[in-house]
Amino acid sequence: MKNVFLTLALCVSLSGMAQLVNVGSIEKVNIPASEVNKVAAISPDGSYLLITTDFNKGLTKFDLNTGESTLVTDAEGAGFDAKISQDGKSVIYRERTLNNKHMRQTALKSKDLTTGESKQIVKASRNLNAAAIQGNTAIAINKGKMEKKALGAEKAKVEMPVVYVNQNYQLFVNINGKTRQLAPLGNQCRYIWPSISPDGTKALFYVSANGAYVCNLDGSGLQSLGCVRAPKWYGNNLIVGMNDQDDGEVFTSSEIVAVDLQGNRQVLTDNSVIAMYPQPSADGSKIAFSTPTGEAYIINIVK
Repeated sequence: MKNVFLTLALCVSLSGMAQLVNVGSIEKVNIPASEVNKVAAISPDGSYLLITTDFNKGLTKFDLNTGESTLVTDAEGAGFDAKISQDGKSVIYRERTLNNKHMRQTALKSKDLTTGESKQIVKASRNLNAAAIQGNTAIAINKGKMEKKALGAEKAKVEMPVVYVNQNYQLFVNINGKTRQLAPLGNQCRYIWPSISPDGTKALFYVSANGAYVCNLDGSGLQSLGCVRAPKWYGNNLIVGMNDQDDGEVFTSSEIVAVDLQGNRQVLTDNSVIAMYPQPSADGSKIAFSTPTGEAYIINIVK
């Protein structure tokens, strides 16, 4: 079997910090090195990665057990916020094109990784606000309205709200097909990286030049998490993200951090690698991350 991992001795000091997760090991993944790549997503069971380029062009499935690479799509924009279905068999992704007026538009598509079949979920539009997967149902928010499509044989079903930002970086939540704006820090803020907690009760987001926050879906119960950029839910009480530094031109350092809703914080990587954009698996067994030079790593979590 091809060796897809290189185990590293990254010793993370937890002195003075809470231990929120138990890091078993951190391994470098031998992904294809033809160009600068990054991890776009990790499957729910942690068995494969979706790899894209630094400019979010295309998606490649990389099997962590065999090292086999399979092209999913070469579409422009496919790597931006790509999603994997709960059963790991389907992927939804964006496809960016130019219309006859040379204006950028975005379609939402799906790919069955078992059969290779592709489907269009939302036709090319300039108003695609968000894309999500719940179970095996693909969800799009287009012009503020929800559209859904089943990715398998079961009927499309939406059971949880969808949190998203519009083109003006304002925060919204769609509940049962109805959209309303959230402004827990006011309308003057620039909201990015929104997501819903796994139990569908809380919104996570980042406010530019401010930090990460969690609130209830009516905007109440605002909690500051500090500097946790590109935040992702890791269960219902824990967030993972990055704390990155730059000199105005290049990244000089970055570490993956975990923060719980009580304010406790743990650093998961050390300064031997510039660790960015964590992608936790839904089962909690792994957290994938990338480096600015196109490397990929896996943090293995001991339960």
